[in-house]
Amino acid sequence: MSFSELPHSKSCFVCGSKNPIGLNLRFKTDGRFVESTFTLRPEHCGFVGVVHGGILATILDELMVWGCAVQAKQFSYCAEMSVRYISPGRAGAPMTCRAEMTENKRGKLFVASGELKNVDGSVIATSTAKYIPVRGVDLSPWFADFEGTPEQLREFLPPMPHQH
Repeated sequence: MSFSELPHSKSCFVCGSKNPIGLNLRFKTDGRFVESTFTLRPEHCGFVGVVHGGILATILDELMVWGCAVQAKQFSYCAEMSVRYISPGRAGAPMTCRAEMTENKRGKLFVASGELKNVDGSVIATSTAKYIPVRGVDLSPWFADFEGTPEQLREFLPPMPHQH
């Protein structure tokens, strides 16, 4: 199966096109996996030259939540996340992140896993997380924040709830 580009938001720290301090990443999916390739900058570092682990965890979370959204057609919040750091992520070095939903527990809880690698395939970090579907929230401001083709929005975002 081929990969298609996912829609993105204007405001999100990770994918927001209009967030002046954001990472402005883009994602693609084959319907199961969500992937992104990117290069982080020195301002994303903790120690000199080493990307802050919190930034790496944020990217893993974003790709895992998209992995859940792509398969479940539903937005969710992270309830619990575990990250195992294997080697330092380096500013200026291209990286790839890949994630997927591994389990859907009757639509009440989603489980996902993610992996962050250098382009040579060496692992930087792995993660697993549990996500709880968003319920009881007016999603219209969220939907209004997304950018993408009508096809992307229809295919990859959860159906817009009917307004009463």
